Amino acid sequence: MRTRTLFAEAWRSLAANASTTLAATMTVLIAMFILGLSIGLGSWALSWSNHVKQQLVVHAYFCTELSCGKAATKAQEENFANAVSRIPQVKSVKFISKAEALKLMQKKNPELTDSLPGNPLPDAFEITPKRGEDVELIASQVPHGKTAGVERVNYGKKTAKRILRVARVIEIVFLLAVAVLLVAATLLIANTIRLSIFSRRREIEVMKLVGATNWFVRGPFMLEGLICGLAGSVAAVILLVLGKEIALPAILGHINESSDAHALTFAWTALILLGFGVLIGAAGSGVTIRRFLKI
Repeated sequence: MRTRTLFAEAWRSLAANASTTLAATMTVLIAMFILGLSIGLGSWALSWSNHVKQQLVVHAYFCTELSCGKAATKAQEENFANAVSRIPQVKSVKFISKAEALKLMQKKNPELTDSLPGNPLPDAFEITPKRGEDVELIASQVPHGKTAGVERVNYGKKTAKRILRVARVIEIVFLLAVAVLLVAATLLIANTIRLSIFSRRREIEVMKLVGATNWFVRGPFMLEGLICGLAGSVAAVILLVLGKEIALPAILGHINESSDAHALTFAWTALILLGFGVLIGAAGSGVTIRRFLKI
């Protein structure tokens, strides 16, 4: 009976104060829509930066007769592979023979290989780190020099540092943007709810004067906030779905998507928006109404 009364009172208040209800719902809609866009774009940017970092590898090139006066032996190459495999930060080690390297070069730059009298390329190892940030550390730990049969170790120092710097900036910007949006959405929704409750302060005073308990007064308002939050969040999710299905393909129709770079699953984004909208709506009403209960 109490639950039925609570819902009935909340529904009556929503209908009787349609303008403030609409204002609160629209505020939640706008805040959740912007937050949803930020989560989608930010999570895609993070995924892209991680994808780029995965392309960072260390290349170790072995000596040839032309470069060192003596070609590296098979024993030196095996010792190198065993030593590198023991480095904790290394994910995988791939051997690339000089014949395979020439085929790759012929495929990528055929104009450079047409007039070659022989194969000048060395044997090499491609070392993939577990984390892109570890390329420099791995490069400093791999055996190198003529005694190891290694002519040089290369990981594209300038390019790697630039990629890692950009990836770090993307991560920081995304986290700051989401944090700022969460705070802004909370304040915006809370202020709208505060205005809604303030316009009905006389009603609250009358209820308190006739003996209503704090929770009896607070309950309908919290339920109203919950309903407004849910309605606004659902509307925001619907707009995001329409944007995802209609606007996004039209904008990105000519851009190939990378399977390794993707935004947070839409279902998770929708759940975050619904949960946050309901939480802010109910909590904002419950916290705001406290000051009007002190009569």
